[in-house]
Amino acid sequence: MGIYMAGIISVNHINPFLLSAQQILAQVCNIQTKVGQLSKDNVLIDGEPVFIILGVTGEMTGQVCIVFDMAVAKDVASRMMMGMPVTEIDDMAKSALSELGNMIMGNAATLLANNDLTIDITPPTLGMGATKLSSPNMTSIKVPLLYESGEVRLYFLLKLA
Repeated sequence: MGIYMAGIISVNHINPFLLSAQQILAQVCNIQTKVGQLSKDNVLIDGEPVFIILGVTGEMTGQVCIVFDMAVAKDVASRMMMGMPVTEIDDMAKSALSELGNMIMGNAATLLANNDLTIDITPPTLGMGATKLSSPNMTSIKVPLLYESGEVRLYFLLKLA
């Protein structure tokens, strides 16, 4: 595990995920983002968003949640499908958003491996609708990625193994 201390996660551990998300959104969706204000919370999802949950295993464990308001989810899915209009989050849009999660996490795994931290990712779980998810035993780190049409929120519930 190299220089990493067991259990303690720092901003240096989430930076590869943020960099990856920014790179993938720029390359695949032509969305340029800025990192918003980092905050901590036990509530991950509250309301009626579209969200993707991806598990992390290996030298770091936990989950990363990618959360979109409905309008942003439609915009991102449309951009992933080469501008095809998306009026509802149907099976094709769900597949596109799930693949976005896979690309972000796969790229982050590569960036982390370059820093001698090996992780694997689980297949994405996509949810939508009136939902409230919380993590009473673990505080998440929330980081919004802001762009002209809204924001993509990333929630990190991670610890070093």
